[in-house]
Amino acid sequence: MQFFSHDGFDLAFLDRQPATGNGDPVLMIHGFASSHYVNWVAPGWFKTLNEAGYRAIAFDHRGHGASTKSYEGADYTPDKMASDAAALLDHLGIERAHVMGYSMGARVSAFLALSDPDKVATLVLGGLGIGMVDGVGDWDPIADALMAPDASAITHARGRMFRSFADQTGATARRLPHASSPRVNCFPKTRFRALRSRHWWPSERPMTLPGRPTIWRH
Repeated sequence: MQFFSHDGFDLAFLDRQPATGNGDPVLMIHGFASSHYVNWVAPGWFKTLNEAGYRAIAFDHRGHGASTKSYEGADYTPDKMASDAAALLDHLGIERAHVMGYSMGARVSAFLALSDPDKVATLVLGGLGIGMVDGVGDWDPIADALMAPDASAITHARGRMFRSFADQTGATARRLPHASSPRVNCFPKTRFRALRSRHWWPSERPMTLPGRPTIWRH
């Protein structure tokens, strides 16, 4: 893991070249209360992209993972978090990259595409869907949680975002046994499961497909 500085933060990142050749760079942007390792390394995205000949890059958002933290709400906005991604590409001397974001990272990726379109070759958004158009709650719970001194605020923020999402989609939210976050049934056979460990890691066993990243069964 390496670090670079931007806007007063020391941001952790991982940059892994393919075994052979100089493949296109792919910048992966993780979700809320997660990290580059949880969203991209452990599930196998880095390995799969490298084996396919791509240069895999990911970083920990400000206030996440190994990156440093601020206690100012103004530091946690999607445009500022997108500027961290743009700064990382500049730091690595990359003019243009494929960008892939998940959940909150998808929203940050969209802001990156709007603010620095020349840096984005292609854009892949996961875990957000129609919410990119209709909205998926507000950003304030995320900023509040990232300024908090302990994990309880993150749990509270996740609950607020899920309830907001449920209100907008007509979904129903209920509590999971022995879990601190709600489960939301939003579409048939689709569920957002509460992630029980402090790293928001799924409790289900992974299902691995040959030659593809690990897929978590929800």
